Amino acid sequence: MKKVISQCPVCGGELKVTRLKCAECDTVIENDFTLSKFDYLSGEELYFTETFIRCRGNIKEVEKELGISYPTVRAKLDGVIKKLGYEGDAGQDEEMQKREAVLKALEQGQITAEEAIRKLK
Repeated sequence: MKKVISQCPVCGGELKVTRLKCAECDTVIENDFTLSKFDYLSGEELYFTETFIRCRGNIKEVEKELGISYPTVRAKLDGVIKKLGYEGDAGQDEEMQKREAVLKALEQGQITAEEAIRKLK
């Protein structure tokens, strides 16, 4: 069975579900049905979200499970949150971006741990 797609592959417009069919008795129901917010996530975003939930929101566990860094986990999480329509405080987002940039620079060896600590305070 295929996952419901939410965007038109031709023009990119929003698709509506208008027909449901029972796999057992072939009953068909036609109407305009709504998709959940999760139906608008890409396969990768949905997999990340499932992993995040399975790890009970523990970012360290998500890092290990997916083999990605803390800043990458945060960026993916922020992307999913935004796509689901839950945008946080813009000031907080800006501060978080600065912190993530410091952590990324540390991870890539561009700054020392001492510099990172100083910048994060």
